[in-house]
Amino acid sequence: MTGTPRTLAEELRTRTDRGLVGLLRARPDLLNPVPGDVTQLATRAGTRASVVRAVERLDRFVLQTAEALAVAPDPCPYDTLGALMGGDTGDAAVAAELPRAVAELRAQALVWGPDDRLRLVRTARELLSPSAAHPSPTGLGPTVAEAAAGMSPGRLQEIIAAAGLPTTHDPVTAIAALTALFSDRARMTALLDTAPAESVAVLDKLLWGPPYGGVTDRPAPHLQWLLDRGLLLPAGARNVVLPREAALHLRAGRAHHTPEPVPPALSPATERDPQLVDNAAASQAFTALATVEELLKEWDLGGPGVLRAGGMSVRDLKRTATALDTTEQLAAFWLELAYGAGLIASDGEADERFAATPAAEEWLQLPDHERWAVLAAGWLSATRTAGVVGTADAKGRALAALGPHLDRSPAPEVRRRALALLAGLPPGTSVPAAAVRSRLQWERPLRSAGAAGQVPAPATGRTPAATGAVDGGAPSRGPATGPAGSAHTPTGSAPADDLRSRLAQWTLTEAELLGVTGRGALSAHGRALTGTTSQSAAASSPAPAAAPSPADTDAAATRAAALLAPLLPEPVDHVLLQADLTAVAPGPLHRPLADALGVLADIESKGGATVYRFTPASVRRALDAGRSAAELQEFLTAHSRTPVPQPLAYLIDDVARKHGRLRIGAATAYVRCDDDALLSEILADRRAATLRLRRLAPTVLAAQTAPDQLLDGLRAMGYAPAAESTAGDVLIARADTHRTPPRTAPTPVPDGPPTPDATLLTAAVRAIRAGDLAATAERKPVHAPAPAAPGALPRTTSAETLATMQAAVLTHSALWIGYVNADGAASQRVIAPVRVEGGFVTAYDHTSDEVRTYPLHRITGVAELADDSV
Repeated sequence: MTGTPRTLAEELRTRTDRGLVGLLRARPDLLNPVPGDVTQLATRAGTRASVVRAVERLDRFVLQTAEALAVAPDPCPYDTLGALMGGDTGDAAVAAELPRAVAELRAQALVWGPDDRLRLVRTARELLSPSAAHPSPTGLGPTVAEAAAGMSPGRLQEIIAAAGLPTTHDPVTAIAALTALFSDRARMTALLDTAPAESVAVLDKLLWGPPYGGVTDRPAPHLQWLLDRGLLLPAGARNVVLPREAALHLRAGRAHHTPEPVPPALSPATERDPQLVDNAAASQAFTALATVEELLKEWDLGGPGVLRAGGMSVRDLKRTATALDTTEQLAAFWLELAYGAGLIASDGEADERFAATPAAEEWLQLPDHERWAVLAAGWLSATRTAGVVGTADAKGRALAALGPHLDRSPAPEVRRRALALLAGLPPGTSVPAAAVRSRLQWERPLRSAGAAGQVPAPATGRTPAATGAVDGGAPSRGPATGPAGSAHTPTGSAPADDLRSRLAQWTLTEAELLGVTGRGALSAHGRALTGTTSQSAAASSPAPAAAPSPADTDAAATRAAALLAPLLPEPVDHVLLQADLTAVAPGPLHRPLADALGVLADIESKGGATVYRFTPASVRRALDAGRSAAELQEFLTAHSRTPVPQPLAYLIDDVARKHGRLRIGAATAYVRCDDDALLSEILADRRAATLRLRRLAPTVLAAQTAPDQLLDGLRAMGYAPAAESTAGDVLIARADTHRTPPRTAPTPVPDGPPTPDATLLTAAVRAIRAGDLAATAERKPVHAPAPAAPGALPRTTSAETLATMQAAVLTHSALWIGYVNADGAASQRVIAPVRVEGGFVTAYDHTSDEVRTYPLHRITGVAELADDSV
């Protein structure tokens, strides 16, 4: 094809295969399903849903360029676009980055045409063009022609006469003359030199938007001066608007108040020793493992119940936060982290409650660095967001931890991009969270400012600015030379509490809790987790990279775990017993030792060294678990680097001496003791009245309460009873763990269609090219009863179809056919028939690049191709 393309489809046909692959990779929604030809691809690329999705993924400067094209003439020369972006005086940074912005818009099929005739696709122009209902982010209003549409010819002549222009014979030339006046810098400056100061002040207030204002039935003289000369045009019964051409003159030709050609710098930077950062991150990673392990231990016998609407109640969340010694918001993070890794889930029983999964048992047996890799990989790709727990949903209901509606699709992309920005800094360097949020807002301004599917308007409401009461403001009779003194909000800027900014803040906080970062800087194992090996790779492009596959994420987590392993503390096999009935663990204990010590003593404090406290209740708990006093003494002697203190030995012997003297069984319940004086003491105690005891024999008491209630009641009175079986043996109080059936981790909710791989992209481009060949190949005329409409399927009789097929087999020529499949879908194909028999034709299909067999009765017609078509 030669000459200037007239449509987007024609330009797409001129692109190389690499260009089409880039378009489909940037806009994967165009692949579902694969377009039949280039025309279908262009049509789909111009649909509103696809254009909105593409515009949402533009960075701020590319978006500003598209917004400038939306208010520029159509088509727009490149030099005109440059003037709109850089103003009359020019801007070196804008000039340097503008080619990149135009190339990006072209690559995504949002702009087409040569540099002297740039065209924004129609749907994008409709989305970004200014209107009364949807003001433009540029703050510009309609053109003179748009604002004056419907104005009476007499009024137009009055306006051009007041502006010092000669009258014309028709409205079209009058509008053209007024437009030329407002676009002429010299004549416009001369006109404004005669304006009252109050009139210029009104223009200054409307300058950067919104361009609309209200007027009364009797405008003030300074407003009437503007209305008489067309500097304010009617926009309704009592509204006026500043024409676009006049606003551009006052702005010195700039469409945007503050163009942002380069992303915000990540500063100020704080440099630290990378080894200190890695050590701090490893310490926090170990704390994260201990916290999740403690959560699983807390829910070992079963966790809290599941609400009818799903999730945990606020009371259960508070109880879990207390058990983990943390805040409710951080407890929600640890819960969602474990849930995302598949370690906890609901058990699905009638009385549904949360519990650890079988996968948690396997996780607990892994080395520490591998356990961290499981948590980190799950966190990095999860769409469930703990930060929204406690906030209200669309119906005003509070969102519960582990409940529904916690998925936020952009979360994985924001996490990866935030960490990639940190990876672009030198090792050990940190920046404030606000700098990361600003960069992310620049990269996706519309995703930060609005919901998917809607291009938001600028944060400037339509307020009546040009009323008779408007006054003040420094008059400016000529073009604006700078943004000083204006309160205009830059294009696409988002409030600090938008979802994307909150996701970025949560990412940095959670990365620190998980040990991905240390002291705000990305650690070495965190750098490996992101898959970034160098600073240049992380900072090479402002656009976020495509999400890696699950296999790539797991591989990166494995590499990160290998770097983390040497930094984690080695488990120890001993404790230090103290004379104050405490034991100090100088490091993380081996799991069997930690489990056994956790039964014998209570954890008093955590940190680099864990402190355990021995109490009568904890010793009794160990005895209830089936250990004898001698075994407990032997256990402590074997695992302590210091001798067993005498107070601790006395405590164990004293509790063991009392333990089991009272035996409780089921009568409903009874108390048995060889010491009848002890039973008499219990009967005489007023606290035993609620147990309703009576003596059956000198050594036996009967109770009208359940055995477990009787056990608790006597223990509350200071005794140490033991439960016994029907055979008289002591029952070991070792509760069974509660586990859910096998569960899989929650599946992330994708943010749009997945990024296609290279194989799919290559096949899709080949299919589009082949379909385009079938649709555009030059065909010999078919002698049909009536001419076919352009693009319609060929129509021939069955006899003509069969004869043409048989002739093509003999001459080895290609044919153009219309085909309707079993689902009723019609398509055009180019085939080379090989064999015709039994009502079927076997042919090489150029469209699908394979040999296929077609039923003849489904072929609507055939046509021979021109000799040079294939």
